[in-house]
Amino acid sequence: MGLTIEKPLKPAQFAENKLLEAILDNTYGPGDALPAERELALSLGVTRPTVREMLQRLSTEGWVTIAHGKPTRVNNYLASGGLRVLNTLSRFGNHLSPDMIAHLLEARTLIFPGVAHQAAIADPKVILAFLDTPITLRTDANDFACHDWGLQMLMVDITRNPVLKMMFNDFAPVYHRLGQVYFTQKKAREMSLEYYEALILALRAKDGSVHKLVEQTMARAQAFWKEI
Repeated sequence: MGLTIEKPLKPAQFAENKLLEAILDNTYGPGDALPAERELALSLGVTRPTVREMLQRLSTEGWVTIAHGKPTRVNNYLASGGLRVLNTLSRFGNHLSPDMIAHLLEARTLIFPGVAHQAAIADPKVILAFLDTPITLRTDANDFACHDWGLQMLMVDITRNPVLKMMFNDFAPVYHRLGQVYFTQKKAREMSLEYYEALILALRAKDGSVHKLVEQTMARAQAFWKEI
């Protein structure tokens, strides 16, 4: 077996990760002023030009506001951020609050039934081929998470909507972290297997019931996540 050697982070990336962690754990909350460049550089162990480069990038993404002659302040990134902020949040999944996780799952529940409905109309045969592939009663949470996410991304791909693809690509790292917790529960695995069987029937019936089925399933999964 070969060794996996992680590449060392460049100074700017290291500094950015450390500052983002401090923002996400509320060391620096929305509206707070960051230390001056010199102090920030010393605390992060990097040069002032590196700090300046990092802050410019974070400003572009919406994390901070830079004002000439005034302290750099942390933004309310949940209110003013966009897809770039969502992408960064997904990379720092360990820092997501329970509330933020609930918001992400709620957003998926609101969006994905429409995706599934459109995919079921556009190409049900491809979805059925995926679902008809025999899956044993796996107990491995990672296997379940990968299979479940594979089904969701297949449906997103079928819609051929690049915006949806970008949104769900950003959600993927968070989903896999949550999935490896969620699918350790026997009840969660059983609910998903029941859902796959019901989805096969709905796709074959072509009666427009996929939207409602997916909506109910995701709401049920969201409620179960709150329990665990």
